[in-house]
Amino acid sequence: MPTTADLRSGIFIKFNNELCQVLESEHRTPGNLRAFYQVKMRVVRSGKLLENRFRSGESIDIVRVEQRPFQYLYRDGEFYVFMENETYEQITIDAKIVGDGAKFMKESQEVQISFEESTPLSVELPAHVQLRVTYTEPGFKGDSANNVLKPATIETGAEINVPTFVNEGELLKIDTRTGAYVERVKE
Repeated sequence: MPTTADLRSGIFIKFNNELCQVLESEHRTPGNLRAFYQVKMRVVRSGKLLENRFRSGESIDIVRVEQRPFQYLYRDGEFYVFMENETYEQITIDAKIVGDGAKFMKESQEVQISFEESTPLSVELPAHVQLRVTYTEPGFKGDSANNVLKPATIETGAEINVPTFVNEGELLKIDTRTGAYVERVKE
């Protein structure tokens, strides 16, 4: 049976009948008191952050989670349809599981989907994606001296803030974790 000594960031455990992903685990030995593990984790279903103390040597329930590559096909109402690259099997995932990353998903884009047995848990996009600007106000000449940002709509329909020198039709590199502009991409 696994114990608290097996806690590592990134693993999944059952805690209070909820599936949680361990974000941080720190072993502490305060003075003459007993050692313990201070663990930060995220509940997979709700995204809620938890923090808990486990006694040193306490048994834990580690859950095996498999991650496989899929290709995003299309959106169907409140669901997203993905295709497995090897078997061409299609699966439908609820928009709640896909989360905020959906606004940066473009058709035929590669994503990683985590599964507990056959239940999809999360959809993970690449750290950066390249998307084209479909609409933005024109910038003014000489206005690039300041770090001024303006709103821009990208091809997936999401709105992000970009520097004033960015124009319609340009290809941008965007950080999917924060939704922030990174740089212009040369074609």
